[in-house]
Amino acid sequence: MVGPSRPFMVLFGSSIVQLCYFFSGWGATLTTCYARKADIFLRGYIGWNSRMALEVYKKIFPKEHCRDRHKEIQPSLVILYFGGNDSQDPNFPNSSHVPLHEYVENMRKLANHIKGLSEKTRLIMLSAPAVNEEQILKTYGDNRGRSNEVGRKYAEAGVKLGQELGVPVINFFEALYGKPGVFWDGMHLTAEGSKILFDKIKDVIKKADWEPTLDWDKMPTEYADIGTDMHLEMMIKKTEYETIGITDSDSQELKPQ
Repeated sequence: MVGPSRPFMVLFGSSIVQLCYFFSGWGATLTTCYARKADIFLRGYIGWNSRMALEVYKKIFPKEHCRDRHKEIQPSLVILYFGGNDSQDPNFPNSSHVPLHEYVENMRKLANHIKGLSEKTRLIMLSAPAVNEEQILKTYGDNRGRSNEVGRKYAEAGVKLGQELGVPVINFFEALYGKPGVFWDGMHLTAEGSKILFDKIKDVIKKADWEPTLDWDKMPTEYADIGTDMHLEMMIKKTEYETIGITDSDSQELKPQ
């Protein structure tokens, strides 16, 4: 355990999560935003489906609470993504296909477990994504068992589930469908694809009325009273504004100490 204790967040899913630091990805951007405010833990597993996730979710999110000075430690936020591999064609060799009804129930079980970790654990769900079928074929020589026709059904089911559970859910399919330059192989995100996803996540976090807030611009900065290089801090903040697109007028102002 490294101190001091901060809020922490978990990104849990398949390759979209494991690769979220590639090409200045959405995970890397979140980590930049939460620097000195919260820690982000990556639990991404290429090729996994929701059935595989059920084999380990209680190990990743144990309800037997860790304790620090008698305080329960549980994630403040979990971003949950499965669905792309679940929607794979069952006839594709070594397919990760999970039938739609089972996928929904698996995601329900995962979501309910995460929501039950603590009263202040928040959850954002990502639906199954769109793909670029032509690009997949060009990259791999086959379609990898993926199609937008089937992926849309899994996405719609995931969105419906999130709404039923009262959980913020991002329609990852609609966010990517038909957009150029969002994949490097037809399935996995480029910097542009990650920017789209980050913006969706940012919108959820900044509009949420969670208490305590998880809006990085409103969270305290760790050790803000010690040795701040204001010139460097302002340069970093300017870079955030330009590359991440933060325009919130309520952002914390940097003040000399």
